[in-house]
Amino acid sequence: MSTTLSSPYAELISRLIPNLKSASGPDLKVFTPVDGSEIASLRVDTAKEIDEKIARSVQAFKEWSLVPGPIRGELVRRLGEALRQKKEDLAKLVTLECGKILEEGRGEVQEMIDICDFAVGLSRQLYGLTIQSERKNHVMQENYLPLGPVGIISAFNFPVAVWSWNAALAFVCGDSTIWKPSEKTPLTALAVQAILEGVLKDFPQAPANLSQVIIGDAKQGSQLVDDRRVPLISATGSTRMGLAIGQRVAARFGKSLLELGGNNAMIITPNADLGVAIPSILFGAVGTCGQRCTSTRRVIVHRSIIDEVFNKLKNAYTSIHQNKIGSPLDPHTLVGPLIDGDARQMMERALELIKPEAKEIVGGGRALQDKYPNASYVYPALVRLNKQTEAVYTETFAPITYVIPYDTLEEALEIHNAVPQGLSSAIMTTDVREAEYFKRHTDCGIANVNIGTSGAEIGGAFGGEKETGGGRESGSDAWKAYMRRQTSTTYYGTERPALAQGITFDV
Repeated sequence: MSTTLSSPYAELISRLIPNLKSASGPDLKVFTPVDGSEIASLRVDTAKEIDEKIARSVQAFKEWSLVPGPIRGELVRRLGEALRQKKEDLAKLVTLECGKILEEGRGEVQEMIDICDFAVGLSRQLYGLTIQSERKNHVMQENYLPLGPVGIISAFNFPVAVWSWNAALAFVCGDSTIWKPSEKTPLTALAVQAILEGVLKDFPQAPANLSQVIIGDAKQGSQLVDDRRVPLISATGSTRMGLAIGQRVAARFGKSLLELGGNNAMIITPNADLGVAIPSILFGAVGTCGQRCTSTRRVIVHRSIIDEVFNKLKNAYTSIHQNKIGSPLDPHTLVGPLIDGDARQMMERALELIKPEAKEIVGGGRALQDKYPNASYVYPALVRLNKQTEAVYTETFAPITYVIPYDTLEEALEIHNAVPQGLSSAIMTTDVREAEYFKRHTDCGIANVNIGTSGAEIGGAFGGEKETGGGRESGSDAWKAYMRRQTSTTYYGTERPALAQGITFDV
């Protein structure tokens, strides 16, 4: 663990992961996007260890599923309290490991706290149904029962929130969890596991191994995905990854909850309040350095105001380029780095591809290279197009935003829906008719009016359609994904029971 001990961030890491030494090894180098330096080196799980972890998770599920729901909720309540106490340190580690600015790191940990609060109330509301039977002296019920071990595969851009969305609901539903974090952000997973273990230590109703972490890359994740003992795989990541996982889980008749790519757009109508629209575009487009699945990728603007909108955005981007790009640990920074060099190269390739079709490009290219030669800071790019082309259909996980003209609202929705992804969408208008037409015709799972595409509350179902995967996390009935549904009919009469549909079967 010498790399961690020599790191200027060693104290923070050791404070959050006191048992890090036991996870150390030569297999997986962990780098901070802040400056590109190595901050830890970990050992990945062997196939035998993963098999043993899944077996322990099965046993933990058997015990935890028998604990009453409100008591399970009490565990999650205590986890929320522990997260409140560790919020600042965990936010700093999120920033250190994935590169989002500290304010967004705090927001991510707050999401964890919020979903815990949500799940605590839910623990007393795992309602089934009583159904009127067509037969005399019969009662029908739909019951929801704990499902089993839940495999959670999370992405680097929300290294802790995604786990909490799944785990908090899984725990109150009576499930155990196995977490395979992104190989780019394993330290935050180990930190959260340490926080949870501190809570579990003083919670005798919880079994051992209720939550476990698998360290590794796609190879280790594949073993989790393919194991029949794990009835649900909840995976967040690219469309390519989700397609592979969905097919493999389906092949063994498992369930998958997929949160995949986005190619999100905001429509700006002539009735928009630009004082509301411009700040919403900016946060959606450059927040998290464009590395949110809900980041604003496309701005579809009515032709009558496109010059004005583009010029306002151009001025804002120029200001960001001058003094708002920097270390995400600096409170004055608005745009931190991309996660790594691969992400930067994908951005560069996307800009090269669109250049022949662009009317104007603002930004793009590396930033702060002299100060941070081993990191991947970039200038967010604003690209004005004469029309939407196929080059725009592929999501680039970087701060590139395309400005596209339209003439009618119907055309705007056609442009909007043409891409294969269907996560988040927004319209800027003060006309209620335009707003309602948009909500009815957007093909996305999220449809916002006068707010941006990025940033969601845990009270609403999160997820999208088409290549976004169709999954929903959080919100009203997302808990049902973590349970199995059972229909039960009971006869309580004293005469010979009737058959359904009026069938007679006399012997």
